[in-house]
Amino acid sequence: MEYHNPVLLQATVGGLAIKPDGVYVDVTFGGGGHSREILRQLGPNGKLFAFDQDTDALANAIADDRFTLITENFRYIKRFLRFHNVKNVDGILADLGVSSHQFDVAERGFSTRFDAELDMRMDQKGALSAYHVVNEYDQANLSRVFLDYGELKSAPAIARVIIEARESQPIKNTEALKHVLARFLPAHKSNKILAQMYQAIRIEVNQEMEALREFLEQSLEILTPGGRLSVISYHSLEDRLVKRFVKNGMFEGEPERDFFGNFSVPFKTIEKLIVPDAEEIRSNNRARSAKLRVAEKI
Repeated sequence: MEYHNPVLLQATVGGLAIKPDGVYVDVTFGGGGHSREILRQLGPNGKLFAFDQDTDALANAIADDRFTLITENFRYIKRFLRFHNVKNVDGILADLGVSSHQFDVAERGFSTRFDAELDMRMDQKGALSAYHVVNEYDQANLSRVFLDYGELKSAPAIARVIIEARESQPIKNTEALKHVLARFLPAHKSNKILAQMYQAIRIEVNQEMEALREFLEQSLEILTPGGRLSVISYHSLEDRLVKRFVKNGMFEGEPERDFFGNFSVPFKTIEKLIVPDAEEIRSNNRARSAKLRVAEKI
């Protein structure tokens, strides 16, 4: 099953500075592109653990004694690595966001291109779906979702219109949702605004910001000194969290200063922000908004 071309493949894996006998984690396995490159660089005694909460990813599992695929959300990285008797690792890779596979399978409801039931669950066993968010959240919570995760100034009005529309009948599919929200979709900006609306609902359904925070905090505990964290993000909400965490080891505020007045930080930045070149963007449209940050645990 082809998920997508791995974005920034060489830069992301290269950022891990792989040791042949090291232990590494790819927390967003997907189609396995990054994992295969890691395995190519590992020696016979190296180990790679991969996470993916989407059971569709099982079809891409790699037959290699050095490889273990864990079908869980990466917010549980510490727990499941310990289950496999792993307390520390030499590098962690994350390619955040939605895979091309998830966008391309119409019935998953991730894409604005298809009519589908309101789903958007990355973990297909998850209890919360886009249908529940759209049809059961109250006005205040709907407004919060569109404002915080879609960064839409019209969030209160969007929430109010959804509440009014669902009083007569449930909003069951993506086309019905588009119809309800048509007044907020001017022709010259409709695709961009609709993408922000979908992003907001998807992030809420999958608790993506909470999961990212938990993952980053645990990555700091799990990495050995000198271990690398290599993370690709696709929108400002993700990138803001990653940037702050690798800079300060926290998401808000500033770190403590030592006796000499220097900030005590847990990471050092390996390279400045890395983005795809024009050639990669031409060959892989998904790469256009990718931002790679690489940091090393001090």
